[in-house]
Order: sequence, then C-alpha cells, then structure tokens
Amino acid sequence: MTVANGRVFLSIPGPTNIPDAVIQAMTRPAIDLYTGEMLGLTEGLLNDLPKLFRTKGRAYIYAANGHGGWEAALTNVLSRGDKVLVLESGRFAIGWGEMAKTMGVETELLPQDIRRAVDPAAVAERLAKDKGHSIKAILVVQIDTASGVVNDIPAIRKAIDSAKHPALLMVDTVASLGCMPFEMDAWGVDVAMAGSQKGLMTPPGIALVAANARAREVHKTANLRTNYWDWTAREGNEHYNKYCGTPPMHTVFGLRKAIDMIFAEGLDNVIRRHALLAEATRRAVSRWEEGQALAMNIVNPAERSNSITNVLTMNRDPKIILDYCHEKCGVVVGHGIGQLSGKAFRIAHMGHTNAPMVLGTLGAIEMALKALKIPHGSGGVSAAIDYLGQEVAA
Repeated sequence: MTVANGRVFLSIPGPTNIPDAVIQAMTRPAIDLYTGEMLGLTEGLLNDLPKLFRTKGRAYIYAANGHGGWEAALTNVLSRGDKVLVLESGRFAIGWGEMAKTMGVETELLPQDIRRAVDPAAVAERLAKDKGHSIKAILVVQIDTASGVVNDIPAIRKAIDSAKHPALLMVDTVASLGCMPFEMDAWGVDVAMAGSQKGLMTPPGIALVAANARAREVHKTANLRTNYWDWTAREGNEHYNKYCGTPPMHTVFGLRKAIDMIFAEGLDNVIRRHALLAEATRRAVSRWEEGQALAMNIVNPAERSNSITNVLTMNRDPKIILDYCHEKCGVVVGHGIGQLSGKAFRIAHMGHTNAPMVLGTLGAIEMALKALKIPHGSGGVSAAIDYLGQEVAA
C-alpha cells in the first residue's frame, strides 16, 4: 500500500521545481533570432542579470550547465601555468579545481573539514606565504550542496586583503544566487558564476558569469581564452556574438519569466522566504536528532545554508529512507554525494518552493523514520510548523 498518487514532490538540490508560469513561457514557437523580440529579450537579460549578482560589472549568458560556467569563468582570466588556490568545502569546490587542472592550470587545494565552512584565517595564512604572488585566483563555492555549507565570502575577501594579495576572488553561486544574500561588488568578488536550474527556477541549460572591471582587465592577457567562452567575443555588436551562435531560445524564454517572478516577489523577500523555510527544516531535523540516529552534517549553525540541509544517517544506509519517501509517499529527497555518498540524504528548500512543499517533504521523511523504526525524536514537523507560525505573522 502506498499514498504516492498525485504530483511528485521534488526535493533535490537541482534541478529544482519549475514554476508553471516558466513552463508556459517556454511552450511557444521559436522566433526570429536576428531581430525584434529576441534582441530585446537578450538586452533585457544582460541588463537585469547584474542586479541579481548585485554588481555594476557585466554579465554573460552561455548555453551550458554549471560546469560550463566553471570553464567560462576560468578560461577568461587565467593562462596556462597559472596557479589557483581551491578552498575545499565539498565536492563542487573540488570539482572546479579539477576542471582547472585539466586545462593546464596548477591547482592547490586548501583542505577543510567536510562539516565546516572555509576558515578565513587559513586562507590568510596560506596567502601570506605566497610572497611571489604565484597564486592568481582563489576558487570558492558560496553554498556547496554536497556538504550543505555556506561559506562566508566577505570574510574570505577580508582574509585576502589582510594578506595584501592580488589574487582574483572567484565564487560559484550556483546554489546561492536567488537563495541567500550575494553582494558581488560590496564583497569584493571579481568573478561569479551561476546556473539556471536552482534558485533561478529554470530548466538546466544556461550558465551565467558576472565579471567586474578588475577581472575584465586581467582577461585581456589571459591565454586560456577560447572563442566560445570569450568575454571579448561576447561583447561584440552582433546579436550572434552574445551566444556565440544560436541562442538556447526556449530556455531563455523561461529564464526571463523566472527573473520577472523574482523581481515581482522582491529579491530581499525571496531571500527571506528561503531563510524561513530553511530554518523550519533545521528545526525538524534538530528534533529528529534526539534519537541519535541522524545528525546535521554542518556542525556550526551559522554555517548551514538556506538552500539545502544535509542529514547524516550515522552508519545507516540512507537509501531505505529515500526509497520509502519516493515509493510510498511520492517525495524525492536528494542522496548524499562525494564523501557523503551512502552516508547522508539532502533536503532541498530552494527555488520555487513554499511552506506546504517543505512541510510535505518533512512529513514524508518523518513518516519514513516511523515506518522504518529508525530512532528519532518525535514532532519534527510540529517544530517546523511552530516556527513558521511564529515567524510568518497573520
């Protein structure tokens, strides 16, 4: 017997739920890519994307996923033989560094506990030793969905400045843009990249990169540049240049609608919504932890992201919980990846999500814990409801 009939709840950390309005915006015929509406659509996005990154710099649109965004960021500011410092905080930070290595860039990993955020003091200490400034860029992920951590980007910038080091600060915001505060200019970020499929509520297929004036100056002498990713080529006058060929037209239709929805709700309100739903999730998990069979991966509450909560299953295979939620309840919860593969599950609360969706996911997990006789503190969903009832005023 199951209670899984009905619409499946997708609670994985990307791709996230796509709003009906975005799907509808994409369900239309193709248009002329050289004139009229398409030109205006591209111009509007290139003007509005910096508002999401909170920068006066330029934004670039690529037909690619997040890994393509990584490559776009790297190729535009680095040269063969350059060295980058990779700040470990989960699988995705490491992956960005691995990509740089395959491109002929020397990489150094600054190791970090998988249950903690990057330590700014360790960054400052390492950079202080780089007297010859061989490190040209620092790669860090604001929210690493493999671990569930959020890194303190302003503190990392402060660490770089304290060492008086000229390295570019490059930030992956795939899981944070449109979910948590990101202030590119105010925080001194030189290059930021993102993808369409998480907080931006659009199907996978578009990568975004933003660059400030300092990064664009370094770009002029970078020799990893290729025609497809090249910012200079993307800044060409012809519309063709903006995408280096045919635009991913229908995904662009969807992205335009999604950004309109974010602006209509208000970016600050979107960020507050994510904070409320994330804390509600943490309240539930904190209650479940009382059974000592589950634990939040990130030990410091201040370092827990508002996009995803990563839950350790303490020597128990999480697959039984995930299978129960999916097969019996129609709820898809994320599995652990990287170092936490087979050791954790991940509850996503980002993008197009609301209280009933999060409470429904939490309810299915609590139901699974009960049905599978996994020790847990009772009342996790009630704790989430109590919190939201207090914070969301009548």
